[in-house]
Amino acid sequence: MFTLKIDPEHPDEALIIRAVNILKAGGVVAYPTETFYALGAGAENKMAVEKIFSLKGRPFDNPISIIISQMSELSHLVEHIPDIACRLAETFWPGALTLVFRAKPHINPLLTAGSGKIGIRISSHPIATALAKTLSQPITATSANLSGQKECATPDEVALCLGYHIDALIDGGPTAGGAGSTIMDLTTDPPEITRAGIIPPFLIEQVLRTNRHG
Repeated sequence: MFTLKIDPEHPDEALIIRAVNILKAGGVVAYPTETFYALGAGAENKMAVEKIFSLKGRPFDNPISIIISQMSELSHLVEHIPDIACRLAETFWPGALTLVFRAKPHINPLLTAGSGKIGIRISSHPIATALAKTLSQPITATSANLSGQKECATPDEVALCLGYHIDALIDGGPTAGGAGSTIMDLTTDPPEITRAGIIPPFLIEQVLRTNRHG
């Protein structure tokens, strides 16, 4: 593993490209998000995604969410974009709200854990967004830790936990920590929060209420 120190406020394009080249070669890169550090692999690279499950010791029945760089990518990934998804995205993206959709058939079943559902968000962290944009495909967004262990909010924590297993660590300084992204399943009626996270339910409920009465 080697470390790329990148200023999160002004990501160096050359360093982002170095990280993306690792991803293109099937490598796994730890990178900062608005919540914790995450493990990034090209979401379309089956072997790289398998590597994440292996190094985390993650069970295959546990899906992995992805980060995209812009809203226009959604239509390529999901079967249907409900109106409420657009309203939630307008309110909370970029940010720590993962929205769960019905995945299109070509989506790697490892990401969906065979459920046919895929969790997606646009990150508000400049490095995460730059990686997905420069790679020109979604990147995985599972936490950079061993399965079942505490999430990592600093580069040092990632290095101690996974340093021997990952190909590169992007040091973007400490992340906010505290809680992960809130996960909202839009495939159910009504939509439901399946994981409490950094975005409180009452804010989401305000948007849902507006949608019902709009």
